[in-house]
Amino acid sequence: MTKDIHSEKILILDFGSQYSQLIARRIRETHVYCEIQPFDMDLAAIRAFAPRGIVLSGGPKSVYDQGAPAVEEELFELGIPVLGICYGMQLMCRHFGGAVVPAGKREYGHAEVMSQGRPGPLFEGFFVEGKNSVWMSHGDHVEKVPHQFEVIANSENAPVCAIQNIQGRQYGVQFHPEVNHTLRGDLLIENFVRNICRCSGQWTPGNIIQDGVARIREQVEGGQVVLGLSGGVDSSVAAALLHLAIGDQLTCVFVDNGLLRLGEGDQVMATFAENLGVRVIRVDAEERFLSALKGVADPEQKRKIIGGLFIEIFEEEAKRLGNVRWLGQGTIYPDVIESAGAKTGKAHSIKSHHNVGGLPEFMKLQLVEPLRELFKDEVRSIGEELGLPHQLVYRHPFPGPGLGVRILGEINKDFADTLRYADAIYIDELHRTGHYDKISQAFAVFLPVKSVGVMGDGRTYEYVIALRAVETKDFMTAEWYPLPYAIMSRISNRIINEVRGVNRVVYDISGKPPATIEWE
Repeated sequence: MTKDIHSEKILILDFGSQYSQLIARRIRETHVYCEIQPFDMDLAAIRAFAPRGIVLSGGPKSVYDQGAPAVEEELFELGIPVLGICYGMQLMCRHFGGAVVPAGKREYGHAEVMSQGRPGPLFEGFFVEGKNSVWMSHGDHVEKVPHQFEVIANSENAPVCAIQNIQGRQYGVQFHPEVNHTLRGDLLIENFVRNICRCSGQWTPGNIIQDGVARIREQVEGGQVVLGLSGGVDSSVAAALLHLAIGDQLTCVFVDNGLLRLGEGDQVMATFAENLGVRVIRVDAEERFLSALKGVADPEQKRKIIGGLFIEIFEEEAKRLGNVRWLGQGTIYPDVIESAGAKTGKAHSIKSHHNVGGLPEFMKLQLVEPLRELFKDEVRSIGEELGLPHQLVYRHPFPGPGLGVRILGEINKDFADTLRYADAIYIDELHRTGHYDKISQAFAVFLPVKSVGVMGDGRTYEYVIALRAVETKDFMTAEWYPLPYAIMSRISNRIINEVRGVNRVVYDISGKPPATIEWE
């Protein structure tokens, strides 16, 4: 019998924190399902969701500002355990009669908190020798604690860093346990989820696969499904899961749009059609895509053109196959969040062709998206459980529009070929030097600007290639990867020597935020 992996749920109410997705990741790491919803989620909807616990996120506002975000007053009377983080703690204090004021000294970054009183179940194992190093990000602090609560910790600049109401199962922390900089922050979150909310942990790769198979079969019944297979991690795992669930009802369509990595088409066909027994149709559409993109420089337009053409081709292939009602996609949870949150419509749309955001109105196929609740590392865990090759599962992500969003400005075949060869050299060197598996995502970008150079005895005026490499756990935030100078030098020399039309290579040292991982 398939386990109900959604029977234990934690609800995250988001007040606009840059760390909300990290809270979700930490909860998922305890093998418990959670969802991020807007702070003003209707009380009836919260009751219907039936969470075992509620987390109130941080946020950029001050709780005492006019019109500051707030939850419905009755939320705290539901009898559901609540954990308030930063703004969430201040909101809870204010609700129960406490006072929040501007801090005399703001705290951003590392801080040391000291325990006081009797740490309850949330803080079991969190303090070592009465203290811990945490990550702060606040300009306000709690001045007066409600009488129901007791203070558990303070810092040099904040008299109230952690509070608890054990009887009411309400807890608050001024710091951010979800970020890696807080020592044993994962333990604090696990204490809340497993000990206070009494979740046993049903959210495991094996259970997720069983649930996914059952849901796919129920959704598509006997219908035929066509899946757009890109060769990336998400679409590959989606293909494997769909194949397990419905076998020959699945046909994968691999569209060679002329914007793929070097040799990618042959690799995809070898992996899926030859080794995994999945039915794959290969469509050569390079000319069609490049023609449609001619003269287009705007990144949003490019994404929409590429996304629209993909759907057109999928529908054409579906008609040829006959009786196809469903389009499978490798949409994952960050796609949903970054494409304006599908459910809430309140998040800022960062990119439109992120599966959920770029589908044209004329599309007649219905969507089946078996991975849309999962983060990237969860997708990889499922891929391994399904038996996909390690090198495929841990391959760096590749965007749906392919090289189309790694060629800045207008796209043409010469630019695509130049970038393809430069990117292949870059990735080859990362593999050769053992850095590829240490990096979350690495790729080259073609810049449509020329600079002066010297080759031999002649002056050159050629294009620039930018190299990008980041480290991240969830792809919501990221840090640039410090590639050793000697390796950078070798990569630069190889690209300039082996790829015609390039005389300059630069390295991107921007984090996310403020930059995004991709350039467009």
